[in-house]
Amino acid sequence: MTKYNWTFANVGGVTRVRIQSGEDIRHLGELDKKMWTVLSCPTTGLEICEDSLKAMDSDGDGKLRLKEVVGASEWLCAVLKDPKTLLAQKEELKIADIKDESIAAVAKKVAADKELVTLADVDAAIAAIKIEEQPVPAAPLEADVIAAYKERSAEYAAYFEQEKLQKLGLAVIAEETPKPGMKEKDFIGMGKQIADWEAAKGAAEAANAEALAAAQAEFAQLRKLILLHRDFFRVLRNFITFEDFYGHNKKTIASFEAGTLIIDQRACHLCLRVNDMPKHEAQAPQSGIYLLYCDCESKKLGKKMQIVAAMTQGDINNLSVGKNAIFYDNEGNDYDAVVTKIIDNPISIRQAFWTPYRKFAKWIEEKINKSAAEKDAKAFDDMTAKADAAVDPNAEKKPAFDIAKFAGIFAAIGMALGMIGTALAAVAKGMSGFTWWQLLIVFVCILLVISGPSMIMAWLKLRRRNLAPVLNANGWAVNADAIISVLFGRTLTEQASFPLVKDPLAAKKNSMKPWQAICVTIACVAVLCLGGWGIYKYITRPATIEQIEEVADPQAAAEAAETLVETIAEEDAE
Repeated sequence: MTKYNWTFANVGGVTRVRIQSGEDIRHLGELDKKMWTVLSCPTTGLEICEDSLKAMDSDGDGKLRLKEVVGASEWLCAVLKDPKTLLAQKEELKIADIKDESIAAVAKKVAADKELVTLADVDAAIAAIKIEEQPVPAAPLEADVIAAYKERSAEYAAYFEQEKLQKLGLAVIAEETPKPGMKEKDFIGMGKQIADWEAAKGAAEAANAEALAAAQAEFAQLRKLILLHRDFFRVLRNFITFEDFYGHNKKTIASFEAGTLIIDQRACHLCLRVNDMPKHEAQAPQSGIYLLYCDCESKKLGKKMQIVAAMTQGDINNLSVGKNAIFYDNEGNDYDAVVTKIIDNPISIRQAFWTPYRKFAKWIEEKINKSAAEKDAKAFDDMTAKADAAVDPNAEKKPAFDIAKFAGIFAAIGMALGMIGTALAAVAKGMSGFTWWQLLIVFVCILLVISGPSMIMAWLKLRRRNLAPVLNANGWAVNADAIISVLFGRTLTEQASFPLVKDPLAAKKNSMKPWQAICVTIACVAVLCLGGWGIYKYITRPATIEQIEEVADPQAAAEAAETLVETIAEEDAE
């Protein structure tokens, strides 16, 4: 047997097999199992018709596996003349394209004089089926009487049992116990009457359902064929290649994409239903994607769902648990959404650059808030203590402030300030020999030292962003990576783009003309530069003779005097 020649392509940064012809579908069983992107997926909660997925789920366990997809391809190739027709993904099927004679005969019966048969035609034929139904026996009693009997039957049976025991002297029925409104024999007779009727009714309904299923079975194979004629190639595109997910400019929708989340002036197109939250909590962080979990509810439709949205562009300043948003499913229905959980991963290198500063600012804000709260609590305690003292003169008085006890603290604070000043002076002296461009390089290096680690980590994570862990948490068995590159990520999240509009309030605040604003800006920059230069010259100036005389260390005094002489010589030479 000659080995089939498959076509390969780079789809989403991973080499995958491409299914692009009827012959590819015919030889699907020969494809190496290791080359499939997906090994199994659930048959519910996807954007592919559940009837189509269940038609392929031969064992009915709610999972569509690789062997079942291969089995469906073999069946389709057996009942169709050319599996190439599956590539069109149409809901209509030409009767001339059907190879199986029995299915073709049913199709001719359904289509009447037409050359095409559609899913609507088959459903209409099934709905028009009439069978000779067995008559369902009439109820022996009124519906409310039957309902009351079922509700009180256990209570009445227990009472009659206690009554028998009481007659034998083995039990005593309390006086407040409610008594049945009938005798025991009437109660038993009513129960038998209702039970016989329900049995007869159930038998008639089962027989009618069986007869209807037998009549509908004639159309089952044709309906399955039309469903798979429409959806099988789409299943392959989401099972073997992921081409719907990596489609050009995201014009196609993958089977796992549930809709779009609108939040913080962005549209997140990559949204998935959440089937098992504990699994997501365990596996989703490994994806390296910034994820927003939301509870969604549509009161109009009476539906609720949990989704997870991938944020792949923009900033995270305004994103937090509890934030409200709107979710639109693929049919355009809107749901109220609220963020319930966030998995924090880098969105971009730019966002990672500012992360250390944002964390530092948050830390300072928390410290300030904590200090303010402590001072507020202390002030309140002092005020209440004074009020108590005014009301109760015998109340315990706090000792007066003793400066001697805090002398050590003040000395430590002074020492710390002195050390900080010395350190700043040392840094300024060390940089005294630098030119302006060297100072600029030093400034850039300091920024890189602070933001560099965060940017490197972000770069590494952005290169590894992988949707597979999120799909695995939803019950998929993903056999290959589903990488989300930076460029591809920009197509998954859209940011709002506004034209530049003049702010009328800003115009009222600032009445300066543009050239005046530029002049003021230049003047401010010049003042800052001159001030900085003056501070720099003051810090790096040589010591005076009086200061040298006050130096206790002879060596340090000699070095300062030498510096002063060199400075005077340079000034004389100039």
